[in-house]
Amino acid sequence: MPRLALYTLAVCVLAVAAAVVSFVQGSWLGIVWVLLAGLSSNMSWYYVRRARAERRGETRTETRTV
Repeated sequence: MPRLALYTLAVCVLAVAAAVVSFVQGSWLGIVWVLLAGLSSNMSWYYVRRARAERRGETRTETRTV
């Protein structure tokens, strides 16, 4: 697993824990933590899928015409 994927996964786990603590304490700030957990989860999946594609040699070059 790529290093950035592990970092974002750790951020996701910590954000979920912070959201639970916030909601238990009755704070609506937990919504921000839930959003951060979702974002970091998506980033983690992105880095894992990108590493798999690079291992398979499926690097895609994008050409853009103006």
